[in-house]
Amino acid sequence: MHYINAGDRRVYRSTHDPAAPVIYVVDAPEHPFEIADIANGLACTVVKVPISEWNDSLTPWPAPGLYRGEADFKGGASRTLAALCDEVIPLVEREEGLAPTRRAICGYSLGGLFALYAFTHSDRFNACACLSGSVWYEGWVEHLRGLDFDGTGTFAFLSIGTKEKRAALAILRTVQDNMQACADILRSHGCETEYAVGPGNHMQLHRERFAAGLAALDAHLQ
Repeated sequence: MHYINAGDRRVYRSTHDPAAPVIYVVDAPEHPFEIADIANGLACTVVKVPISEWNDSLTPWPAPGLYRGEADFKGGASRTLAALCDEVIPLVEREEGLAPTRRAICGYSLGGLFALYAFTHSDRFNACACLSGSVWYEGWVEHLRGLDFDGTGTFAFLSIGTKEKRAALAILRTVQDNMQACADILRSHGCETEYAVGPGNHMQLHRERFAAGLAALDAHLQ
């Protein structure tokens, strides 16, 4: 499974119904997102899956690093998505006794970019949440615009902080305009899309963004 350690997953259930929808949350093993109290209040089952080496495992293709002397992004998202869909999800659902008819994927930062990538490159997910997603990534909007996918009956929640477009690097300052473009593209493919702009920069209010995103997915999947 390479970048994914399914054995360290965290599962949050508010129901014993094995058919309840499942939301898969992309987690960072080095700095886990603390969402247990948020997830435990949902009707859906939430599975937090640790994915390591985000700059390599979650990026859609190779690209230069952001800062001088920083390693390039390696672009391993297709391999990570294949492992998630073909190995991790079947394993988790078998071992946890889950039999969902609907699934969603949710992530923050590069995890949000990967969530949107997975949603538009696989039919495994009925919904996604891209929270402060790294849609500034070089070539991403053009790539999304060129995809041929049917979003009918699906749902996406996209969110961004108002201060994120004030980042020091020019490429990062494109993030809000790019997120709006992503929302417009998804809608043009028939995907019901909610786009939320809230307070804070990229490093602030991530719990609030998770709460809003997970609640939106939970409401849609019921």
